[in-house]
Amino acid sequence: MVSNMGVSFRSESTSAAARAILADALRKADPVGARAVEHETAWRRQYLEHFRRAVEAGVGDPAAAVSIATEGLRSAQAAMEFRPPEADPVPLEAALGARLDQVLHTSTVEGTAAPEAELTLPYRGRRLAGDDLRRQLDDWVARGVVTESCAEAVRTVQARPDWLRLDGDTVVVLGAGAEMGPYRALLRWGADVVALDLPRTDVQERIAGVAVHGAGRVHVPSRIVTENGAATRGEGERVADVGADLVRELPSIAYWLDSLPGRLVLGTYCYADGAQHVRVSMAADALAGHLTAHRPGTALAYLATPTDVFAVPGEDVERSVEAYAHGRAGRLARHGVRVASGGRLLQRNYAPGADPGVCDALVPQQGPNYALAKRVQRWRATVARHEGATVSLNVAPATRTRSVVKNKALAAAYAGAHRFGVEIFDPATSNTLMAALLVHDLRAGVTPESEPWMDEARGAAHGGLWTAAYHPRSALGLAAVLGMGSLLP
Repeated sequence: MVSNMGVSFRSESTSAAARAILADALRKADPVGARAVEHETAWRRQYLEHFRRAVEAGVGDPAAAVSIATEGLRSAQAAMEFRPPEADPVPLEAALGARLDQVLHTSTVEGTAAPEAELTLPYRGRRLAGDDLRRQLDDWVARGVVTESCAEAVRTVQARPDWLRLDGDTVVVLGAGAEMGPYRALLRWGADVVALDLPRTDVQERIAGVAVHGAGRVHVPSRIVTENGAATRGEGERVADVGADLVRELPSIAYWLDSLPGRLVLGTYCYADGAQHVRVSMAADALAGHLTAHRPGTALAYLATPTDVFAVPGEDVERSVEAYAHGRAGRLARHGVRVASGGRLLQRNYAPGADPGVCDALVPQQGPNYALAKRVQRWRATVARHEGATVSLNVAPATRTRSVVKNKALAAAYAGAHRFGVEIFDPATSNTLMAALLVHDLRAGVTPESEPWMDEARGAAHGGLWTAAYHPRSALGLAAVLGMGSLLP
Protein backbone atom coordinates (compact mmCIF):
# COMPACT_ATOMS: atom_id res chain seq x y z
CA MET A 1 0.00 0.00 0.00
CA VAL A 2 1.19 3.53 -0.74
CA SER A 3 0.64 4.64 2.86
CA ASN A 4 3.08 1.96 4.06
CA MET A 5 5.98 3.01 1.86
CA GLY A 6 9.09 4.26 3.61
CA VAL A 7 9.64 3.79 7.35
CA SER A 8 7.05 1.25 8.54
CA PHE A 9 6.31 -1.20 11.32
CA ARG A 10 7.37 -4.77 10.64
CA SER A 11 4.30 -5.97 12.53
CA GLU A 12 0.72 -5.24 11.52
CA SER A 13 -0.09 -4.56 15.18
CA THR A 14 1.39 -1.31 16.46
CA SER A 15 0.25 -2.25 19.99
CA ALA A 16 2.21 -5.50 19.85
CA ALA A 17 5.26 -3.62 18.59
CA ALA A 18 5.00 -1.01 21.36
CA ARG A 19 4.68 -3.70 24.05
CA ALA A 20 7.72 -5.52 22.72
CA ILE A 21 9.77 -2.30 22.61
CA LEU A 22 8.94 -1.33 26.18
CA ALA A 23 9.52 -4.85 27.46
CA ASP A 24 12.93 -4.96 25.77
CA ALA A 25 13.79 -1.55 27.21
CA LEU A 26 13.11 -2.82 30.73
CA ARG A 27 14.47 -6.35 30.38
CA LYS A 28 17.97 -5.76 31.78
CA ALA A 29 17.20 -3.00 34.26
CA ASP A 30 13.83 -4.27 35.52
CA PRO A 31 13.04 -7.89 34.52
CA VAL A 32 9.84 -7.91 36.59
CA GLY A 33 8.64 -4.77 34.81
CA ALA A 34 9.48 -6.35 31.45
CA ARG A 35 7.36 -9.40 32.25
CA ALA A 36 4.49 -7.17 33.37
CA VAL A 37 4.56 -5.44 29.98
CA GLU A 38 4.66 -8.74 28.09
CA HIS A 39 1.70 -10.12 30.04
CA GLU A 40 -0.42 -6.99 29.73
CA THR A 41 -3.76 -7.90 28.11
CA ALA A 42 -5.34 -4.42 28.14
CA TRP A 43 -2.54 -2.39 26.59
CA ARG A 44 -4.54 0.60 25.42
CA ARG A 45 -5.98 1.10 28.92
CA GLN A 46 -2.96 0.12 30.99
CA TYR A 47 0.01 1.38 28.98
CA LEU A 48 0.28 4.42 31.28
CA GLU A 49 1.63 2.47 34.24
CA HIS A 50 4.24 0.68 32.12
CA PHE A 51 5.59 3.93 30.65
CA ARG A 52 5.80 5.27 34.19
CA ARG A 53 7.74 2.22 35.30
CA ALA A 54 10.23 2.75 32.46
CA VAL A 55 11.12 6.08 34.10
CA GLU A 56 11.06 4.93 37.73
CA ALA A 57 13.38 1.99 37.00
CA GLY A 58 16.16 4.40 36.05
CA VAL A 59 15.86 6.85 38.93
CA GLY A 60 18.80 6.57 41.32
CA ASP A 61 20.64 4.23 38.97
CA PRO A 62 22.27 6.05 36.02
CA ALA A 63 23.47 2.79 34.45
CA ALA A 64 19.91 1.44 34.49
CA ALA A 65 18.58 4.64 32.91
CA VAL A 66 21.13 4.42 30.10
CA SER A 67 20.36 0.70 29.66
CA ILE A 68 16.63 1.37 29.35
CA ALA A 69 17.30 4.03 26.70
CA THR A 70 19.85 1.93 24.80
CA GLU A 71 17.77 -1.25 24.76
CA GLY A 72 14.61 0.67 23.98
CA LEU A 73 16.20 2.28 20.94
CA ARG A 74 17.65 -1.04 19.78
CA SER A 75 14.25 -2.71 20.00
CA ALA A 76 12.45 0.19 18.34
CA GLN A 77 14.86 0.09 15.41
CA ALA A 78 14.38 -3.67 15.09
CA ALA A 79 10.60 -3.19 15.06
CA MET A 80 10.80 -0.95 11.99
CA GLU A 81 11.84 -1.38 8.38
CA PHE A 82 12.20 0.78 5.29
CA ARG A 83 10.13 -0.08 2.22
CA PRO A 84 11.52 1.49 -0.95
CA PRO A 85 9.29 1.86 -4.01
CA GLU A 86 9.28 -1.31 -6.08
CA ALA A 87 11.90 -3.03 -3.92
CA ASP A 88 12.06 -5.39 -0.97
CA PRO A 89 11.99 -3.92 2.55
CA VAL A 90 15.30 -3.45 4.37
CA PRO A 91 15.95 -3.11 8.12
CA LEU A 92 15.67 0.48 9.31
CA GLU A 93 19.33 0.56 10.35
CA ALA A 94 20.27 -0.30 6.75
CA ALA A 95 17.89 2.20 5.15
CA LEU A 96 20.38 5.06 5.03
CA GLY A 97 22.58 2.99 2.75
CA ALA A 98 19.70 2.06 0.45
CA ARG A 99 19.51 3.01 -3.21
CA LEU A 100 18.52 6.65 -3.73
CA ASP A 101 15.32 7.17 -5.69
CA GLN A 102 15.82 10.92 -5.74
CA VAL A 103 18.92 13.07 -5.33
CA LEU A 104 18.00 16.27 -3.52
CA HIS A 105 19.55 19.63 -4.23
CA THR A 106 19.59 22.83 -2.21
CA SER A 107 17.30 25.80 -2.68
CA THR A 108 18.27 28.80 -0.56
CA VAL A 109 16.07 31.65 0.64
CA GLU A 110 17.74 34.82 1.90
CA GLY A 111 15.76 36.81 4.43
CA THR A 112 15.08 40.50 3.86
CA ALA A 113 14.81 41.75 7.47
CA ALA A 114 17.46 42.90 9.90
CA PRO A 115 18.16 40.45 12.74
CA GLU A 116 16.68 41.26 16.14
CA ALA A 117 19.29 42.76 18.44
CA GLU A 118 17.75 41.57 21.72
CA LEU A 119 15.70 38.69 23.04
CA THR A 120 11.98 39.47 23.15
CA LEU A 121 9.11 37.19 24.12
CA PRO A 122 5.52 37.55 22.88
CA TYR A 123 3.15 37.13 25.81
CA ARG A 124 -0.55 37.95 26.09
CA GLY A 125 -0.57 40.63 23.42
CA ARG A 126 2.73 42.22 24.42
CA ARG A 127 6.34 41.66 23.40
CA LEU A 128 8.41 41.47 26.56
CA ALA A 129 12.02 42.65 26.64
CA GLY A 130 14.50 43.93 29.20
CA ASP A 131 13.10 44.34 32.70
CA ASP A 132 9.60 43.31 31.59
CA LEU A 133 10.94 39.93 30.47
CA ARG A 134 12.94 39.51 33.66
CA ARG A 135 9.88 40.28 35.77
CA GLN A 136 7.82 37.75 33.84
CA LEU A 137 10.45 35.08 34.36
CA ASP A 138 10.50 35.88 38.08
CA ASP A 139 6.71 35.65 38.19
CA TRP A 140 6.69 32.25 36.49
CA VAL A 141 9.29 30.94 38.94
CA ALA A 142 7.35 32.34 41.91
CA ARG A 143 4.16 30.63 40.71
CA GLY A 144 5.91 27.35 39.91
CA VAL A 145 5.25 27.59 36.16
CA VAL A 146 8.90 27.14 35.11
CA THR A 147 11.97 25.93 36.98
CA GLU A 148 14.55 28.39 38.23
CA SER A 149 17.07 26.74 35.88
CA CYS A 150 14.76 27.53 32.95
CA ALA A 151 14.47 31.17 33.93
CA GLU A 152 18.22 31.44 34.52
CA ALA A 153 18.95 30.00 31.07
CA VAL A 154 16.69 32.60 29.43
CA ARG A 155 18.29 35.38 31.46
CA THR A 156 21.71 34.20 30.27
CA VAL A 157 20.62 34.35 26.63
CA GLN A 158 19.02 37.75 27.26
CA ALA A 159 22.41 39.01 28.46
CA ARG A 160 24.17 37.53 25.40
CA PRO A 161 22.11 38.61 22.36
CA ASP A 162 25.12 37.83 20.15
CA TRP A 163 24.32 34.15 20.75
CA LEU A 164 20.95 34.40 19.01
CA ARG A 165 22.39 34.14 15.48
CA LEU A 166 24.04 30.80 16.34
CA ASP A 167 26.97 31.70 14.10
CA GLY A 168 28.75 28.62 12.78
CA ASP A 169 25.79 26.29 13.29
CA THR A 170 23.19 25.15 10.81
CA VAL A 171 19.98 24.17 12.58
CA VAL A 172 18.07 21.42 10.77
CA VAL A 173 14.43 21.85 11.71
CA LEU A 174 12.54 18.61 11.06
CA GLY A 175 8.92 19.68 10.92
CA ALA A 176 9.65 23.32 10.07
CA GLY A 177 5.95 24.06 9.70
CA ALA A 178 5.12 22.87 13.22
CA GLU A 179 3.65 25.39 15.64
CA MET A 180 6.01 24.40 18.45
CA GLY A 181 9.27 24.45 16.50
CA PRO A 182 11.95 27.19 16.67
CA TYR A 183 11.81 28.01 12.94
CA ARG A 184 10.26 31.48 13.19
CA ALA A 185 12.32 32.61 16.17
CA LEU A 186 15.60 31.44 14.65
CA LEU A 187 14.91 33.40 11.48
CA ARG A 188 14.05 36.55 13.43
CA TRP A 189 17.45 36.22 15.06
CA GLY A 190 19.34 35.71 11.78
CA ALA A 191 20.30 32.04 12.08
CA ASP A 192 21.23 29.61 9.31
CA VAL A 193 18.41 27.05 9.06
CA VAL A 194 17.55 23.93 7.08
CA ALA A 195 13.76 23.76 6.86
CA LEU A 196 12.52 20.27 6.22
CA ASP A 197 8.84 19.45 5.92
CA LEU A 198 6.41 17.74 3.59
CA PRO A 199 6.51 18.68 -0.13
CA ARG A 200 3.01 20.14 0.05
CA THR A 201 2.25 23.49 -1.52
CA ASP A 202 0.53 24.95 1.56
CA VAL A 203 3.34 23.85 3.89
CA GLN A 204 6.14 25.04 1.64
CA GLU A 205 4.50 28.38 0.89
CA ARG A 206 4.19 29.00 4.63
CA ILE A 207 7.84 28.07 5.18
CA ALA A 208 8.97 30.29 2.29
CA GLY A 209 6.89 33.23 3.51
CA VAL A 210 8.51 33.11 6.94
CA ALA A 211 11.95 32.77 5.33
CA VAL A 212 11.59 35.77 3.01
CA HIS A 213 10.42 38.04 5.82
CA GLY A 214 13.02 36.74 8.27
CA ALA A 215 16.60 37.80 8.89
CA GLY A 216 18.33 34.46 8.37
CA ARG A 217 19.09 32.10 5.56
CA VAL A 218 16.96 29.03 4.85
CA HIS A 219 17.94 25.94 2.89
CA VAL A 220 15.25 23.57 1.66
CA PRO A 221 15.58 20.31 -0.29
CA SER A 222 14.72 20.72 -3.95
CA ARG A 223 14.42 18.48 -6.98
CA ILE A 224 15.73 21.09 -9.43
CA VAL A 225 19.27 22.33 -9.87
CA THR A 226 20.95 25.27 -11.62
CA GLU A 227 24.23 25.28 -13.52
CA ASN A 228 26.33 26.01 -10.42
CA GLY A 229 24.70 23.16 -8.48
CA ALA A 230 22.37 25.18 -6.27
CA ALA A 231 18.92 26.54 -6.90
CA THR A 232 18.32 29.95 -5.33
CA ARG A 233 14.86 31.36 -4.73
CA GLY A 234 14.72 35.08 -5.32
CA GLU A 235 11.83 37.47 -5.01
CA GLY A 236 9.22 36.61 -7.62
CA GLU A 237 11.01 33.41 -8.66
CA ARG A 238 9.11 30.12 -8.47
CA VAL A 239 10.96 27.01 -7.40
CA ALA A 240 8.87 23.92 -7.96
CA ASP A 241 8.89 20.71 -5.97
CA VAL A 242 10.66 21.68 -2.76
CA GLY A 243 10.41 19.88 0.54
CA ALA A 244 10.80 16.18 1.32
CA ASP A 245 8.88 13.46 3.15
CA LEU A 246 11.03 12.22 6.05
CA VAL A 247 9.23 8.88 6.23
CA ARG A 248 9.32 8.09 2.50
CA GLU A 249 12.56 9.81 1.46
CA LEU A 250 14.79 9.11 4.45
CA PRO A 251 17.87 7.88 2.47
CA SER A 252 17.77 10.90 0.14
CA ILE A 253 17.44 13.30 3.05
CA ALA A 254 20.37 11.71 4.89
CA TYR A 255 22.54 11.91 1.77
CA TRP A 256 21.58 15.55 1.25
CA LEU A 257 22.26 16.58 4.85
CA ASP A 258 25.63 14.82 4.70
CA SER A 259 26.59 17.19 1.88
CA LEU A 260 25.98 20.37 3.90
CA PRO A 261 29.02 22.10 5.44
CA GLY A 262 29.61 23.04 9.05
CA ARG A 263 28.19 21.73 12.31
CA LEU A 264 24.62 20.51 12.10
CA VAL A 265 22.09 20.79 14.90
CA LEU A 266 19.37 18.22 14.19
CA GLY A 267 16.13 19.40 15.77
CA THR A 268 13.14 17.04 15.79
CA TYR A 269 9.78 18.86 15.93
CA CYS A 270 7.62 16.57 13.79
CA TYR A 271 4.11 15.56 14.74
CA ALA A 272 1.52 13.26 13.20
CA ASP A 273 -1.57 11.43 14.40
CA GLY A 274 -1.56 7.85 15.68
CA ALA A 275 0.95 5.31 14.43
CA GLN A 276 2.23 7.78 11.84
CA HIS A 277 3.79 9.74 14.70
CA VAL A 278 5.90 6.71 15.59
CA ARG A 279 6.94 6.28 11.95
CA VAL A 280 8.02 9.94 11.74
CA SER A 281 9.85 9.79 15.08
CA MET A 282 11.69 6.63 14.10
CA ALA A 283 12.72 8.17 10.77
CA ALA A 284 14.07 11.18 12.66
CA ASP A 285 15.80 8.88 15.14
CA ALA A 286 17.49 6.92 12.34
CA LEU A 287 18.73 10.24 10.99
CA ALA A 288 19.98 11.27 14.43
CA GLY A 289 21.87 8.02 14.87
CA HIS A 290 23.40 8.34 11.41
CA LEU A 291 24.53 11.95 11.75
CA THR A 292 25.99 11.61 15.25
CA ALA A 293 27.93 8.53 14.10
CA HIS A 294 29.17 9.90 10.78
CA ARG A 295 29.49 13.62 11.53
CA PRO A 296 31.19 14.01 14.94
CA GLY A 297 30.08 17.20 16.63
CA THR A 298 26.49 16.99 15.40
CA ALA A 299 24.14 18.26 18.12
CA LEU A 300 20.60 17.03 18.76
CA ALA A 301 17.57 19.04 19.88
CA TYR A 302 14.14 17.98 21.10
CA LEU A 303 11.10 19.33 22.89
CA ALA A 304 9.86 16.99 25.60
CA THR A 305 6.10 16.95 26.01
CA PRO A 306 4.83 17.97 29.47
CA THR A 307 2.22 15.20 29.24
CA ASP A 308 4.69 12.43 30.02
CA VAL A 309 6.33 10.94 33.12
CA PHE A 310 9.28 12.78 34.67
CA ALA A 311 11.28 12.50 37.86
CA VAL A 312 11.20 15.96 39.44
CA PRO A 313 13.39 17.59 42.12
CA GLY A 314 12.43 17.67 45.78
CA GLU A 315 11.77 21.41 45.74
CA ASP A 316 8.97 20.91 43.21
CA VAL A 317 7.51 18.18 45.42
CA GLU A 318 7.58 20.57 48.38
CA ARG A 319 5.70 23.23 46.41
CA SER A 320 3.08 20.68 45.40
CA VAL A 321 2.64 19.44 48.96
CA GLU A 322 2.23 23.03 50.15
CA ALA A 323 -0.36 23.70 47.43
CA TYR A 324 -2.26 20.57 48.46
CA ALA A 325 -2.33 21.66 52.10
CA HIS A 326 -3.26 25.28 51.49
CA GLY A 327 -4.92 25.30 48.05
CA ARG A 328 -8.19 26.90 46.99
CA ALA A 329 -10.23 23.78 47.46
CA GLY A 330 -11.13 23.33 51.12
CA ARG A 331 -10.48 20.02 52.77
CA LEU A 332 -14.18 19.22 53.13
CA ALA A 333 -14.92 20.02 49.49
CA ARG A 334 -11.92 18.00 48.34
CA HIS A 335 -12.91 15.09 50.56
CA GLY A 336 -16.43 15.16 49.16
CA VAL A 337 -15.19 15.08 45.57
CA ARG A 338 -12.84 12.20 46.32
CA VAL A 339 -15.53 10.17 48.08
CA ALA A 340 -18.05 10.77 45.27
CA SER A 341 -15.49 9.70 42.65
CA GLY A 342 -14.33 6.59 44.50
CA GLY A 343 -10.93 8.19 45.13
CA ARG A 344 -10.18 8.85 41.46
CA LEU A 345 -10.35 12.66 41.61
CA LEU A 346 -8.09 15.19 43.33
CA GLN A 347 -5.38 12.77 44.40
CA ARG A 348 -2.09 14.11 45.73
CA ASN A 349 0.53 14.73 43.07
CA TYR A 350 3.30 13.26 45.28
CA ALA A 351 3.85 11.60 48.61
CA PRO A 352 5.23 14.20 51.06
CA GLY A 353 9.01 14.12 51.27
CA ALA A 354 9.59 12.37 47.93
CA ASP A 355 12.94 13.39 46.44
CA PRO A 356 12.82 13.02 43.58
CA GLY A 357 9.10 12.79 43.01
CA VAL A 358 7.56 11.31 39.89
CA CYS A 359 5.12 13.50 37.99
CA ASP A 360 2.90 11.27 35.87
CA ALA A 361 1.09 13.55 33.44
CA LEU A 362 0.43 11.03 30.68
CA VAL A 363 -2.93 11.76 29.07
CA PRO A 364 -4.97 8.72 27.95
CA GLN A 365 -6.56 10.74 25.12
CA GLN A 366 -3.18 11.08 23.43
CA GLY A 367 -2.73 7.30 23.25
CA PRO A 368 0.19 4.85 23.42
CA ASN A 369 1.60 5.75 20.01
CA TYR A 370 2.13 9.33 21.13
CA ALA A 371 3.76 8.14 24.35
CA LEU A 372 6.12 5.83 22.44
CA ALA A 373 7.06 8.44 19.84
CA LYS A 374 8.01 10.96 22.52
CA ARG A 375 9.79 8.37 24.67
CA VAL A 376 12.00 7.36 21.73
CA GLN A 377 13.20 10.97 21.56
CA ARG A 378 14.07 10.98 25.25
CA TRP A 379 15.91 7.69 24.88
CA ARG A 380 17.97 9.05 21.99
CA ALA A 381 18.81 12.17 23.99
CA THR A 382 19.97 10.03 26.93
CA VAL A 383 22.14 7.78 24.77
CA ALA A 384 23.63 10.64 22.74
CA ARG A 385 24.45 12.65 25.86
CA HIS A 386 26.01 9.54 27.42
CA GLU A 387 28.19 9.20 24.32
CA GLY A 388 29.40 12.79 24.58
CA ALA A 389 27.15 14.58 22.08
CA THR A 390 25.65 18.01 22.71
CA VAL A 391 21.93 17.57 23.39
CA SER A 392 19.20 20.13 23.98
CA LEU A 393 16.08 18.52 25.44
CA ASN A 394 13.74 20.74 27.42
CA VAL A 395 10.25 20.14 28.75
CA ALA A 396 7.89 22.54 26.97
CA PRO A 397 4.71 23.92 28.54
CA ALA A 398 1.26 22.69 27.60
CA THR A 399 0.35 24.81 24.58
CA ARG A 400 -2.81 25.59 22.62
CA THR A 401 -1.59 24.11 19.34
CA ARG A 402 -4.02 23.10 16.62
CA SER A 403 -3.13 19.42 17.09
CA VAL A 404 -4.16 19.60 20.77
CA VAL A 405 -7.26 21.77 20.75
CA LYS A 406 -8.89 19.79 17.93
CA ASN A 407 -9.46 17.19 20.65
CA LYS A 408 -12.51 18.63 22.43
CA ALA A 409 -11.77 16.93 25.75
CA LEU A 410 -8.22 18.28 25.84
CA ALA A 411 -9.35 21.72 24.68
CA ALA A 412 -11.83 21.87 27.56
CA ALA A 413 -9.24 20.62 30.07
CA TYR A 414 -6.80 23.29 28.88
CA ALA A 415 -9.49 25.95 29.28
CA GLY A 416 -10.01 24.93 32.92
CA ALA A 417 -6.38 24.15 33.80
CA HIS A 418 -5.69 27.54 35.40
CA ARG A 419 -8.05 26.61 38.24
CA PHE A 420 -5.50 23.95 39.24
CA GLY A 421 -2.38 26.09 39.01
CA VAL A 422 -1.43 25.12 35.44
CA GLU A 423 -0.77 27.82 32.84
CA ILE A 424 -1.47 26.95 29.21
CA PHE A 425 0.73 28.85 26.79
CA ASP A 426 0.01 30.30 23.38
CA PRO A 427 2.16 28.84 20.55
CA ALA A 428 4.05 32.08 19.90
CA THR A 429 5.15 32.28 23.54
CA SER A 430 6.10 28.61 23.74
CA ASN A 431 8.10 28.40 20.55
CA THR A 432 10.10 31.56 21.31
CA LEU A 433 10.77 30.51 24.90
CA MET A 434 11.91 27.05 23.81
CA ALA A 435 14.05 28.50 21.01
CA ALA A 436 15.84 30.65 23.60
CA LEU A 437 16.52 27.52 25.67
CA LEU A 438 17.91 25.83 22.55
CA VAL A 439 20.31 28.75 22.04
CA HIS A 440 21.40 28.48 25.66
CA ASP A 441 22.06 24.75 25.43
CA LEU A 442 24.13 25.16 22.26
CA ARG A 443 26.21 28.07 23.54
CA ALA A 444 26.50 27.85 27.33
CA GLY A 445 28.54 24.64 27.52
CA VAL A 446 26.14 22.77 29.78
CA THR A 447 27.74 19.91 31.76
CA PRO A 448 25.67 16.69 31.99
CA GLU A 449 24.17 15.92 35.39
CA SER A 450 24.98 12.82 37.43
CA GLU A 451 21.70 11.15 36.41
CA PRO A 452 19.69 11.31 33.17
CA TRP A 453 16.50 12.33 34.98
CA MET A 454 18.30 15.43 36.26
CA ASP A 455 19.24 16.41 32.70
CA GLU A 456 15.58 16.15 31.73
CA ALA A 457 14.46 18.20 34.75
CA ARG A 458 16.93 21.02 34.11
CA GLY A 459 15.47 23.95 32.17
CA ALA A 460 11.92 22.60 32.34
CA ALA A 461 9.06 24.94 31.43
CA HIS A 462 6.40 22.52 32.67
CA GLY A 463 3.64 25.11 32.98
CA GLY A 464 2.85 24.17 36.59
CA LEU A 465 2.18 20.45 36.12
CA TRP A 466 5.16 19.56 38.32
CA THR A 467 4.19 21.86 41.19
CA ALA A 468 0.40 21.43 41.07
CA ALA A 469 -1.36 20.08 44.14
CA TYR A 470 -3.08 17.23 42.34
CA HIS A 471 -2.04 14.30 40.20
CA PRO A 472 -2.68 15.62 36.67
CA ARG A 473 -5.06 12.85 35.58
CA SER A 474 -7.05 13.14 38.81
CA ALA A 475 -7.77 16.80 38.00
CA LEU A 476 -8.11 16.49 34.22
CA GLY A 477 -11.81 15.61 34.22
CA LEU A 478 -12.73 18.45 36.58
CA ALA A 479 -10.64 20.90 34.57
CA ALA A 480 -12.53 19.82 31.44
CA VAL A 481 -15.91 20.31 33.14
CA LEU A 482 -14.91 23.73 34.45
CA GLY A 483 -13.43 24.75 31.11
CA MET A 484 -16.31 23.54 28.96
CA GLY A 485 -18.33 26.70 29.49
CA SER A 486 -15.62 28.93 28.06
CA LEU A 487 -15.62 26.92 24.83
CA LEU A 488 -19.36 27.24 24.21
CA PRO A 489 -20.31 29.67 21.42
